[in-house]
Amino acid sequence: MVVAGRRRSIAFFIALGIGLILVIVLLYIGWVLLGWHTGILRFLGSLLVLTIIVGAVLNTTFLVREIRRNEQHDAFINAVTHELKTPVASIRLYLETLQTRPVDESKRQEFYRTMVEDSDRLLGTIEQVLRTGRIGSTSRHRLHLSSIDLNSVIEESLTRTRTLHRLTPEALQYHPGPPVTVMGDLDEVRAAVSNLIDNAVKYSGSAVQVLVETQSVDDKFVSLRVRDQGPGIPKMELKQIFKRFYRVPGPLATRVKGTGLGLYIVRSVAKRHGGRAWAESEGPGHGSTFILQLPIVKLTK
Repeated sequence: MVVAGRRRSIAFFIALGIGLILVIVLLYIGWVLLGWHTGILRFLGSLLVLTIIVGAVLNTTFLVREIRRNEQHDAFINAVTHELKTPVASIRLYLETLQTRPVDESKRQEFYRTMVEDSDRLLGTIEQVLRTGRIGSTSRHRLHLSSIDLNSVIEESLTRTRTLHRLTPEALQYHPGPPVTVMGDLDEVRAAVSNLIDNAVKYSGSAVQVLVETQSVDDKFVSLRVRDQGPGIPKMELKQIFKRFYRVPGPLATRVKGTGLGLYIVRSVAKRHGGRAWAESEGPGHGSTFILQLPIVKLTK
């Protein structure tokens, strides 16, 4: 889909260039060879100037978009390289230590635990990249639909996040609403929920205080709200953060590990399931709230 869109853009600007050339040739023929009347030439000249101005504006816009896209791609490649290389290097270091020197049992168990965590981190990065490719190229009818207890999925994701980041229940709280069932692809819904919770924890810094809650909206939708006390998001960035590879500029983006794909996956999953995803924030210093809204399925007895 992305490749096709870029091909259409390139084709448009090629057609625009050809159109400009044709207008210039027509104006030249009329001026030099046919000796058209001044009024016609003036009209064609005005048309040419207007076309050139429009073409220059569109071409500049296209170039700026390409520059930004390339910058995001470079940042993504650097982030993925870091996310892949760091756990591999860590695992290798621990394996070499175990291989070359005697290690007491307690230290050995600590090494094993760290290597398992690094392996999970490595697998998580790979899965993010693969999932993004699947979402971008897979149509809606390929979803493996089933009835999903959303509260169970959230509880599972919370347990995983608490273990991964060594958090207390007070740091990551859950206020569940009434039990609800959604119809969806379990793997994708689980990924969206996990990405929202992980994102809130990562951007909370050292003092994690995240609240997760669900609530019914008109008995038609269920909203999963994840609120953090992190740095907040500028108003102009609230829609941008769901784009692929995009990360909010600033010093925090360089310190927080990630590929820039998590929120893109959340929004894509929401759309594929007939829901939506968005973010709310009062601005820098006021924390953020991320909402995932999915349709409720009413089961018949």
